[in-house]
Amino acid sequence: MRTTPLEAVIWLAGLMGLAVAGPYLDGHVSVCIPTLMGFDFCPGCGLGMSVSYLFRGDLAASWAAHPLGIPAAGLLAARSAHLLAKRQRSIHSS
Repeated sequence: MRTTPLEAVIWLAGLMGLAVAGPYLDGHVSVCIPTLMGFDFCPGCGLGMSVSYLFRGDLAASWAAHPLGIPAAGLLAARSAHLLAKRQRSIHSS
């Protein structure tokens, strides 16, 4: 029995979660480990918000939240597509 690659499921679920999440909410709950540990700076902070703005078509806000949000979303979508296509090819070659 062939199953969908878990990695693709995780990346796509994360992207879909950011697509429906509201980046405009104040006082959101953070899952950032350095922030929770009391550090003032985290190089990844704003990345999720950036992707969320991207899904809403607000490229300026996406870039302002984190410049790597746009490439990260593209990379995760491409990686997921690659894994799913690889699975599809293996099904058809069996």
